[in-house]
Amino acid sequence: MPKSRIRKKDDFTPPPAKTTSLKMNSGRGWVAPLMLAMFLIGLAWIVLFYVSEGDLPIKALGNWNIVCGFGFIAVGFGVSTQWK
Repeated sequence: MPKSRIRKKDDFTPPPAKTTSLKMNSGRGWVAPLMLAMFLIGLAWIVLFYVSEGDLPIKALGNWNIVCGFGFIAVGFGVSTQWK
């Protein structure tokens, strides 16, 4: 009976390391400033409401001013999902 050939295996060579570069300006440079602006506007809205005892920013809204402030903050979180 003939002997089977033994194939020589190549030595293992690991794949080349991936080089990742962090690019801040990849077409979405507006995301971080807008996100921070929404957070700050929302925070300022709520603080101004409490400091002015309900007279500012919009007196007619009453306690809904808090909802508006948190709305700005929520928009900031929504915009943050676009950040890469």
